[in-house]
Amino acid sequence: MSTETAPTIPAIQKAISILWPSFLTAGVATILFFTAFDPQVLMLASGYTEITRLGGYTVGFFLFWLLTSSSCFLTCYFQRPCDQVNPKKGK
Repeated sequence: MSTETAPTIPAIQKAISILWPSFLTAGVATILFFTAFDPQVLMLASGYTEITRLGGYTVGFFLFWLLTSSSCFLTCYFQRPCDQVNPKKGK
């Protein structure tokens, strides 16, 4: 068994590996979603106050970014080897 440890990845690299792909995906999702749905009509139909289209696009983008960044975070979290998450006792 090797006593070498895996090289550590800097925290900024970890953050960028989560935020950058999710940013790009949120942009595509925003474009596709708002091609089919008007944000002003969605807000009026849901009973909220009137919002500008730009405001709706902005809120929609950040919600898509939150969704996709959580997905990217969970993917990175579950890629960790089991020995790092739950080391065996007694060795």
